[in-house]
Amino acid sequence: MTSNDNQEREAFLRANTIGDLEPLSTNIEIAEYDPRWPEMFRVEEERIRLALSERALRVEHCGSTSVPKLAAKPIIDIILEVADSSLEDDYLPTLEAAGYVLRHREPDWHAHRMFRRPGAKVNLHVYSIGCPQVVRMIAFRDWLRVNDADRELYERTKRELAARNWKYVQDYADAKTDVVKQITDRALAAARARRLP
Repeated sequence: MTSNDNQEREAFLRANTIGDLEPLSTNIEIAEYDPRWPEMFRVEEERIRLALSERALRVEHCGSTSVPKLAAKPIIDIILEVADSSLEDDYLPTLEAAGYVLRHREPDWHAHRMFRRPGAKVNLHVYSIGCPQVVRMIAFRDWLRVNDADRELYERTKRELAARNWKYVQDYADAKTDVVKQITDRALAAARARRLP
């Protein structure tokens, strides 16, 4: 990556990050699967549903911590679908009151918002109901739960990339894009095949 590419990348991150960027001080941590992760998700799900009530149209555990037997960064990723994620007044104040802090706003990428909760290892991803990115994320998760070969491929890729030095966590996440796309494409193809008569 050239110096200009790095500057453009950093400018993009700054434009979509609320607050300061957080450079990594160590390598990415990949932990062995922890059977406590589903319960950690359930605690967060309850907090989100209590806060938003019927405005929480869907709450799903996603990411590597949602896949048994898969090593992962020990951070619980959660999908929250609301009526329209671009209408922040409908959910942001309530989530903030429940302890979540808005960290990323990506209006041009599925109107994605990402919150963290200080003191908890949680990334809460907010999308509008019916967002195609949610379909892809859930298909990826469900496929890894049943496909040993792709689960092993993904874990191997993550471990190799985590051993490298990255300036930001997003750089590590972006480096996985090609493998994630390959696996997701297989997951979606398998889902389509199951629906055929």
